[in-house]
Parts: sequence; structure tokens; C-alpha cells
Amino acid sequence: MPSNDTLNNNSMANVPSSSVFKDDIFRGKVLFCTGGGTGICQKMVEAVMRHGASAFIFGRRENVLHATSSDLSRHTLQRCSYASGDVRSIESLERAVAKCISEYGRIDFVIAGAAGNFLCPIDQLSPNAFKSVVEIDLATLPHLKKTKGSFISVSATLHYFGTPLQAHVSSAKAGVDALSQSVAVEFGPHGIRSNVIAPGPIGDTEGMSRLSTPESQKTILKNIPLQRFGTRGDIANAAVFLFSPAASYITGTILICDGGEHHTRPSTSFDAYRQTNEGGNKPRKPNSKL
Repeated sequence: MPSNDTLNNNSMANVPSSSVFKDDIFRGKVLFCTGGGTGICQKMVEAVMRHGASAFIFGRRENVLHATSSDLSRHTLQRCSYASGDVRSIESLERAVAKCISEYGRIDFVIAGAAGNFLCPIDQLSPNAFKSVVEIDLATLPHLKKTKGSFISVSATLHYFGTPLQAHVSSAKAGVDALSQSVAVEFGPHGIRSNVIAPGPIGDTEGMSRLSTPESQKTILKNIPLQRFGTRGDIANAAVFLFSPAASYITGTILICDGGEHHTRPSTSFDAYRQTNEGGNKPRKPNSKL
């Protein structure tokens, strides 16, 4: 049975409906998502399903995926399947893509959202900290060619500045941004669009509670122009927009969803770092959210 934390993460109650779009704009479409079992990506999957799409989620923890796929199907009245495996293994990923094609016959949308994060100084990093989404592109792009589909990579804003204890994530996300832009240019002639969503501080996530302290959160919040933390629903609605026909001429773009925080962050990053360290939040070993 999934834990209480899993059930809370899988709650469908706090995702606002993207009511500015028609309920059926994605009818007949199929979404493939890595990291769709929990957190931000789960909410992105739900939002797309609420507008008519079927979904296939891929991650590591089968019990979480089973619970999430059941909840998503029940609450959206759309079909959701899953496969468990290591997203860092191209063989596992290819098997998941093959299963998706076997069940649905197509892939129209891809969300590359699998990630793990932790606090760690540069001199304590291991090579395992640096993982990319290249394999996800390789496994799914041939199918997106057939449907003239759309690819969304989930990035961050950490690499816009020197973010303490986040060198591994900053390096990986900078690569995600560059890769997405290259995909947009190379595969644009095939009708494929590739964009990035870069969330800022999202309040209703496990990462926020694990990677910060109440003191550092106050510092960050004070410097967000919109004066609130984002929600998973904010990011989910951004995904609906980028997959929708309303974004049909948008590709190679990074959509920053952070309440304007990246414009003020240079003055807050190091203060938050010092407060985090003083609060006893020590470097931690990798802990994937999959």
C-alpha cells in the first residue's frame, strides 16, 4: 500500500482547471511522461488528461505509479497506463515507450520531467549527479515525427546564477535548456515543437520542504515580485498552454514560471544559502522523486 505521503502527493483536489481551454482540446492525443508519479509532473499529466488526452507515466516506484495512474483515470475519466523502470537506463526507457505505443498506437506529447535533487557541495559530488534527458529524446522523437508532436522539458532557474549547493542540478538543467533548443531547430521541419518550462519556487512540493528552511523560505518569498510561491497547478496550466494549438508557433522557448523571482534572485540566493546552512540543512545524498 502507498504511504500517506504518497497519497497526499497524489491528491487530485488542488489542481485548478485550465478552464480558458476547451475540455476536449487534447481528445485522441497521447502523453508520455517521465517522472509522472508524483509532484509537479503528476499535476502536469492530470491537467493534460482533464483536457481529453490519455497518458502513460514512467518512473521507478511501481506502487506509486499504480496508485497515481488509478487516481488519474478515476478523476479525469481518461485512460492512464504506466511502466516502472530506471529512466537513466535507455533499455528501460525504450521498453516503456514500446509499451506505450503498443497500448495507444501513438505519442503526441512528451514531458521529460524525471529528476532528483539534493543539497551538496561541489567537492562532494559523484558522477551520478549529472544525468540528462538525451535518452528520452532519442526514444520518443521518432514517434513525435509521426504525429508532429510536442516536447516539454522541465528545467529550473537555478543555473541563471551561481546557486550554492546546486551545481549538479544547475549543470544538468543548463544542458536541458540547450538540448531543447537544438531539438526545436533540428526537428522543427518535421513539425515537432520543443519547449522548456522552468519552475521557480513551488510551495506545494516535497522539494521545497526538503531543500529549504522556514527562514530561507521567508527570504525567498520576500523577493518574489508576485509575493507568493507558485503551485503545481501553475506549472500544469503552463503545460496545457504549450501543448495546445494556442502555442502552435512557439518552439525553442523557455517559459519561466517563477512569479518574477529570477529578476531579483541574485540578491537573495547567498542569503538563503547561509540561512539554510545555519539551520542545519546539511548536504544530502541523491533522493529521486520518481
